[in-house]
Amino acid sequence: MPSDPVRVTPPRDEAPPQRSIPVPMLLSLALLSAIAPLATDMYLPGLPRVVDDLHTSPSSVQLTLTTFMLGLAAGQLLVGPLSDGLGRRRPLLVGTVLLTLAGLGCALAPSIAVLVVVRFLQGLTGGIGVVVARAVIADRTSGDQAARLFSVMMIITSAAPVVAPLLGGALVGPIGWRGVFYVLTGLALVMLFAVARFVPETLPADRRHPVEARVIAGNIAAVLGDRRYLGYTLSFGIGFGAMFAYISASPFVIQDIMGFSPGMYSVLFAINALGIGIAGWVNTRLVGRLHPRRLLAIGVGALLTVGVAMLVVALVAPDVHWLLLVLMFCLTSTFGLTAGNATALALGEVRERAGTGSAVLGTLQFTVGAIVSPLVGIGGSTSVVPMALTVFVCTVLSAAAFATTVRSAH
Repeated sequence: MPSDPVRVTPPRDEAPPQRSIPVPMLLSLALLSAIAPLATDMYLPGLPRVVDDLHTSPSSVQLTLTTFMLGLAAGQLLVGPLSDGLGRRRPLLVGTVLLTLAGLGCALAPSIAVLVVVRFLQGLTGGIGVVVARAVIADRTSGDQAARLFSVMMIITSAAPVVAPLLGGALVGPIGWRGVFYVLTGLALVMLFAVARFVPETLPADRRHPVEARVIAGNIAAVLGDRRYLGYTLSFGIGFGAMFAYISASPFVIQDIMGFSPGMYSVLFAINALGIGIAGWVNTRLVGRLHPRRLLAIGVGALLTVGVAMLVVALVAPDVHWLLLVLMFCLTSTFGLTAGNATALALGEVRERAGTGSAVLGTLQFTVGAIVSPLVGIGGSTSVVPMALTVFVCTVLSAAAFATTVRSAH
């Protein structure tokens, strides 16, 4: 094994020529990656109206969120490996066309059953953009440049959770929940134009794999068999579980337990999301001075520290609300240090299968989120301990996964 513990790309995978990614192309890729929070958070303020308009129950409407997330995970796992054989541009174009049609289907849905189905399709087709956007960057960059670009994308996409609920809340009143889906359909059309105009094919024909079930299964097995890729991916995915624990529990913790108003909750949520962008910007300035692996180690260490501190505060001083709010901000901010670096390092390990590697990474991310979400609700709206405990467990497992990459480097 190589003696250098910070090698990003193993000797068997030749790094691509370092080609710059123009700003319009990077913005197009960021918009593709932002479709998940946009399609989720813009829709949330209209949920009560969906219950009334479609004569259904709140639990049935919640299924439209669940099926969207399942579709998002399935879309990445399906199309990521296919893009290693078909190239990047064709799946992006076809997927964005289908995303547009799915958004239109949501806007026109006559019943809750139809809405549940088309929301799954919207997630499925939205997952195509998410997974292929990461693969495109991995095709053209590596090392410091890749980490910097993934961090820039994180800054851009972190704005989506801030803007989306505010925009959705402003739109639901005048145009209704169906109007929100028409707006999302319009955004999908903008994405289609951006892909067609600014995103060229980035995977040469001689680097593609045959589109066969045996080959796709082999590619998945190959990336899962790469210990360092798996370590970086698990560190990122399980670390995201801590973030999702906060996202799922924060409405109840901040409003029901701490007593803040819904408006103040939106402000605090926006501040915490802004922390991701700030940390991501700091990361872009540090990449080049510090290796992405070193920055990831700092981020994972900070994440573990926050996890321990949050559990201690939840058990010992749960009424010190300002301290919990500070820790929530620190928790979200660490994501700006870990996400871009972990993604660059993970995909650097499996460069010849970047689409498959991106798919496994994204699928793990949202699968962990789906597992974590019900766990933080065990305590209802009376205790912060379930959230803190879930965050703590996720941070410990994330740090343990990162530690395996250190051992496998020697």
